[in-house]
Amino acid sequence: MTEATSWKETLGSRIPEDLGREIDIFETQIGLRQQDKLDEIIFAETRLRRGAYGQRYDNGQRFDGSRTQELNFPEGNTKGPNTAWHAPGMQRIKIPCGGLNCAQMDTLADLAEEYSDGICHITTRQDFQLHYVHIEDTVDLMRRLAAVGITTQEACGNAVRNVTACPLAGVCKTQSFDVTPYADALARFLLGHPDMQDFGRKFKIAFSGCRDEACGLTSMHDMGALAVLREGKRGFELYVGGGLGPVPHRAKLIEEFVPAEELLPLTQAIGRVFARLGEKKNRARARIKFLIAKLGIEEFKRLVTEERQLVTEDPLWATTLEGIESHSEEALRPGQALNGMNHLSEGFRRWQETNVYQQGQAGYAVATVNLPLGDITANQLRALADVCRRFVKDTVRTTVEQNFVLRWVSEADLPDLYNALEELDLAAPGAGTIVDITACPGTDTCKLGIASSRGLAGELRQQLSESFLELDQAVKGLRIKVSGCFNACGQHHVADIGFYGVSRKIGGITVPHFQVILGGRWQENAGSFGLAMVAIPSRNIPQVVTRLTERFVQDRNGNESFQDFIERTGKREFRSMLEDLAVVPAYEEDSSFYSDWGAAREFTTGDMGKGECAGEVVPLAHFELSACEREAFEAQMSLDEGEYELAYRTAFSAILHAAKAIVKTQLLDVPDDADTIVEEFRRRFFETELFFDAGTAKDKFARYLFRMHETVIDDYTQDLAHRAVEEAQLFIEAAYACYDRTTSVEAAPVVPLLPK
Repeated sequence: MTEATSWKETLGSRIPEDLGREIDIFETQIGLRQQDKLDEIIFAETRLRRGAYGQRYDNGQRFDGSRTQELNFPEGNTKGPNTAWHAPGMQRIKIPCGGLNCAQMDTLADLAEEYSDGICHITTRQDFQLHYVHIEDTVDLMRRLAAVGITTQEACGNAVRNVTACPLAGVCKTQSFDVTPYADALARFLLGHPDMQDFGRKFKIAFSGCRDEACGLTSMHDMGALAVLREGKRGFELYVGGGLGPVPHRAKLIEEFVPAEELLPLTQAIGRVFARLGEKKNRARARIKFLIAKLGIEEFKRLVTEERQLVTEDPLWATTLEGIESHSEEALRPGQALNGMNHLSEGFRRWQETNVYQQGQAGYAVATVNLPLGDITANQLRALADVCRRFVKDTVRTTVEQNFVLRWVSEADLPDLYNALEELDLAAPGAGTIVDITACPGTDTCKLGIASSRGLAGELRQQLSESFLELDQAVKGLRIKVSGCFNACGQHHVADIGFYGVSRKIGGITVPHFQVILGGRWQENAGSFGLAMVAIPSRNIPQVVTRLTERFVQDRNGNESFQDFIERTGKREFRSMLEDLAVVPAYEEDSSFYSDWGAAREFTTGDMGKGECAGEVVPLAHFELSACEREAFEAQMSLDEGEYELAYRTAFSAILHAAKAIVKTQLLDVPDDADTIVEEFRRRFFETELFFDAGTAKDKFARYLFRMHETVIDDYTQDLAHRAVEEAQLFIEAAYACYDRTTSVEAAPVVPLLPK
């Protein structure tokens, strides 16, 4: 392309008309914003609908676009220091079902090299993300993607996000049928659909071909479709109202069997009910899970059934699914068994053990390319596309564990494939094991990140990889997932061992911590959600993993699962086992605790507090909030024991006492009665917005207190108690943050915490 020729002219008819029109509109909107003729609030939603995010720049660039340190951009990127009118951000790219062909991989590599920092990042929803992309470059980027059949439309915003599906769909040995074409059809049908444009928040859909594996993780989505066969007819067990986020909800069964031909119209009806009745003003309560929790699943089902009768017949229902049962993939070569292992290297054997899945089709296998932190360089991705051309026929997918899978590899080709990947530094073993750690971007680029999820995940991966061969087989199969904050982008709730970032102030200096999550279940499509147990300083998290796994090996009964082991032993025992790791040494004793993994600088600045009585001075609010954490943990114990009313009441008590602790920073003699505490909190911290955090959804945590104080409960269910326990921990974290934002250590009442 010459300098005078635009990408629009060069690509011409290769850009689909509908996608091209969308991109043209966005180009016009960018121009209007540059001329100050489009309000920034409107433009923000406009760009988000095209997947263009703002991002955090304190580790690279400021919001005004100026450099704070040099980023290592590849030679092909000519952007240099940003002098643009709008600071660079992140571009998300939708990949339905994670399905890619080699031409698309080439294009993604080119875009990463030319517009980004040379890194393609795979997300936990099978998308791609490019960071440090200038907004004025996004139009050309989108056109080049559209020319190879990829869109960024509705990659973010209050819309239907990327539709995900099991990466083994179609080749799995336990599936009911291949869900790939149905997931793809629904994604195409809903893209830009007028009935799906008026949501208060995002809407996520996942497909799974079987019930017992992780597959599509249908239990944690706004809508989950589980493939089932009834008398030889294809259909779906349909779930709605799931979601992670700060307070996770398990999806509810809305239909035991939805015939395949009803999938599109019924989803449309669900979307219409959500658009009409879902929350619009309070974003913290705007997901469909809150609407279903408010109405109850039976009432929601009744409304959807009524709405289905009102939906006008659409010819696209039939044409979109036309010929879908005959969908199939083609292999590049005939399937041939791998005969003889004597001549194969030890490296290949280790890789084959963890990274190769034998397909349901004889002679074929799926090979996983295990990517640390979900990152692949532009050069690696381009070279991987060439490797794929040698061994498979455009049958490549991304996974929710941030990897690639190459499907339909002839088993006889596996040694040659391994050698080719090894040359690219892409043959790391350990896919689907404890070393294959999932992490969100965290403080690297996310504005909401509290602690470095990627830094911690990288450290854990390195340590576990070094000892992997010596690990017990039961430990090798565990999943670890890390989020930089409570919003759960790293999916910590469904991990065997999960972590999410928080912070604590020690002697006036903010120290990165992670909450430890136990009780989650990755299998059975996210079969259960874990709960926070104790906050541990980031530097001690590797010891947490060591203690938990060693105890598991030592005390498990036979083939007992990790989840059953946790339940049998009891979380109280594990909290006691980890409590000594919660202690943070004084700065003078070990300054490493005051910086995050992967960051040389201090986590934050602040004056160091001086100790008294040879111990550290702890602000009274922190002392009382620590007691609230213990109370929230007691609520969790009651929940585990099936005492749902006690769990709920104890969780509310923890929230109330946390509110009182904050109020006491302004009114030391606050009375004990709930009405007074709530009123004083509302007047001093809610109405003044002191409790609000600009990095979160403003007032949602405060409203946990108000709602629980005002609501009369008739039926104390497990779901209700579970949410109350989650909300208690989140309110306490918000109280810690509020205190640290608004009160200096010197001004706060203090009590001496004597050394043990």
